[in-house]
Amino acid sequence: RIANVDEFVQGFPEKYDTIVGERGVKLSGGQRQRVAIARAILADPRVLILDEATSSLDSESEQMIQEGLRKLRAGRTTFVIAHRLSTITSADQILVLEHGEIVERGNHTELLAQNGRYRDLYTRQHRLEDDRFINPGEDPIPTTEADLKAEAVKGASRAGRGG
Repeated sequence: RIANVDEFVQGFPEKYDTIVGERGVKLSGGQRQRVAIARAILADPRVLILDEATSSLDSESEQMIQEGLRKLRAGRTTFVIAHRLSTITSADQILVLEHGEIVERGNHTELLAQNGRYRDLYTRQHRLEDDRFINPGEDPIPTTEADLKAEAVKGASRAGRGG
């Protein structure tokens, strides 16, 4: 229940005995993520590493997974690797990396106040997320470094600064 798995499993004809195929091929991306979180909860690790836990999810699935992740992170050391910054806003410590170097460090509030790279990326992602509802069908939030760079180039071109 912590990982919000019970909700969709109860809809399966055989509930928890349903065979979901190799690597969960019969599950949606959000469902697979929630099952992975449930498995991590059962393993109860002292150190948890989450790599792009919400990068390919829709907003509704991300909300459910964020809730599960908050519960999972409690009382343990957790490293979260994320391009989607909404995943890490509640982190105690955020390290911003560029080309393998730490360029900023702090919590979400501190990094926004620094008016640096993190704030720029966070603002850009939220602007693009808002645009997704205004311009449906356009590519949603950039989640990879290449996507973010492409958006930066587009933004610079629109501002007349070249690309």
